[in-house]
Amino acid sequence: MLSINEIHQGDCRNLLKQIEPNSIALSVWSPPYFVGKEYEKYLSYEDWVELLTETIKLHYNILKPGGFLAINIADILCFPDPAIPKFQSRNISMQRSPITKEQILQAKAENPDLNRNQLAALLGCSEQTIDRRLNGNNIRGGKYETQTRVHLVGNIIEQAGYEAKLYMYDRRIWKKDPSWMNSKWHNSSYRAVSEYEDIYILWKPGETVVNRDKLTSQEWTSWGSRAVWEFSSVRANREHEAMFPVELPKRLIKLLTEPEDIVLDCFMGSGTTAIAAILEKRNYIGTELLEEYVVLAKRNIEEEKKKIEMKNRQLKLALVSY
Repeated sequence: MLSINEIHQGDCRNLLKQIEPNSIALSVWSPPYFVGKEYEKYLSYEDWVELLTETIKLHYNILKPGGFLAINIADILCFPDPAIPKFQSRNISMQRSPITKEQILQAKAENPDLNRNQLAALLGCSEQTIDRRLNGNNIRGGKYETQTRVHLVGNIIEQAGYEAKLYMYDRRIWKKDPSWMNSKWHNSSYRAVSEYEDIYILWKPGETVVNRDKLTSQEWTSWGSRAVWEFSSVRANREHEAMFPVELPKRLIKLLTEPEDIVLDCFMGSGTTAIAAILEKRNYIGTELLEEYVVLAKRNIEEEKKKIEMKNRQLKLALVSY
């Protein structure tokens, strides 16, 4: 059996089988999003779906009856899909020349013997503008980029859970800082800028004790019973490409577990969930595929423990002085 309060290296699909059955009060994690991060480039779309569904299904055996699985993920998955017909948007707002495709076609019809350079001189624009208008926006030689597939993830999670007899219990929305402000989506399509992620909460059948005393009345009012949680993203992902703020697992741990319960994170990354568990006086088990992140998580956990120890010492000194 995997020991508690440790980060274990390896594929979570193998390591979850080594966790004591019916021992995990809450599993909270954020899987690879399949958006091209360095640590997920080994996954095809099919591999990614298999990783997500298998990991969910392995939770039935290890969760306590009445326990929870919380998955933080951006519900809209976006990735290149060669199967989608290729069309290039004509972004009028970014065109430097006012010359339109219709004007070029009219000029060609009236002057069939003119080549592209001559047409450009006639219309007072560059030959590149002629090529772009006729062959697609910012495209040379008629080559079009692979289209982006926009795919919802929630149904994958719900179906995998249902097949494992883990049932959808709740969904919270994390409203974060808007992202992708400088991306081609923001500049050249009607797609919205991403500014929230979902937290899907699955439940293993069994008695769940509801104890509102775990939160203060202010906490219940501000977030405990609210569907939308608003707090900032991690400002700089220098240590890991996809860090979430400690507030996210901390709220879930405080809401859905009791002191001394065991909290699991299958994709531990930089150690955020373990730190949240320590802050809330819970135990934890972490699994992580890459050795460099195991080392990183352990270092961050030890640094947090030192901060807690220093704070406790200062508190004791303050009490003695008082």
